[in-house]
Amino acid sequence: MQRDSGRFSAGLALARSLPPSDPLPSLAGSLSNATVQIAPSTQVKRLGTGLHWWFSESIHVPTGTKIEFRFQGPKHLLVLYNEGVRRSGETTINGVHSSKLRSLVHKLTFVPAGCAYRESQETAASTRVTFLYLDAAVLHNSDDDDSALSPRMYFEDSLVWETASKLKNTIESGHARCLPYLQALSGVLAHELARVKSDAAPEPTVNRGGLASWQKRAVADYIEDNLGKQVCLLTLSDLARLSLHHFCRAFKQSFGIPPHQYQVQRRMELAKLLLADQRTSVTDIALSLGYAQTSSFSTAFRKTTGWTPTVYRREFK
Repeated sequence: MQRDSGRFSAGLALARSLPPSDPLPSLAGSLSNATVQIAPSTQVKRLGTGLHWWFSESIHVPTGTKIEFRFQGPKHLLVLYNEGVRRSGETTINGVHSSKLRSLVHKLTFVPAGCAYRESQETAASTRVTFLYLDAAVLHNSDDDDSALSPRMYFEDSLVWETASKLKNTIESGHARCLPYLQALSGVLAHELARVKSDAAPEPTVNRGGLASWQKRAVADYIEDNLGKQVCLLTLSDLARLSLHHFCRAFKQSFGIPPHQYQVQRRMELAKLLLADQRTSVTDIALSLGYAQTSSFSTAFRKTTGWTPTVYRREFK
């Protein structure tokens, strides 16, 4: 696989040399606060990948864990809460009112460079978070709209989520030829962040024709609890108390992708964390995720990440 010889290689070297639960140093090696500080780190699974001015981390915090995130660095931070419910805790960002919101599923938080961010929580459910670190040089609005750099906490926006997810997947692909695409995605993301007007949106009952918050939580939890099985759309629609047609349309509106694609993405995110454990074979991981053949799992993993499971594991050992 062809790799970029610049900061991406350095980022991989850092990821390999540090335990997944320890904070990664700056890609440039000069700042200790370039990534989110997590305390305590003993129960946290953490994987990071970098490509030039972009860096992405996947974080998994088990149920019943008391955890704290802190960040104040030279890069912008975009937080994607793939799943998470907290029993207690509070989040603060300079310039934004604090929040004690409990359900964080599919929420977004944006922390501009230099702003202080702190989040504490006792997890009531398995929590999976993506941290995207974006250099100010690549995340800018061509219209020079300063509102793009305003801090925003726990907002929902399907366009921002979809673009950020594409950015994360492209970073993880590790291909230097993707740099123009990363730059284009960053420009789109800057415009989409500028379009979001509210600093802190309350948890809505219905998201623009999408699923209500309780419906999103119910179907997301069910998918998460059954990643090793083939999830039936009728079961999901029954959980949401909607017709099959209405459910599929509302799900895509809320999550940005169809239910099957969402399940595959969640499987692959879990696979990345499982691959970090060298004691578990690729075959066992494939079986635990519902794949009868290792080859089917490898094909799905490579299609999603750009890496084969074996190569991905080798890069992070």
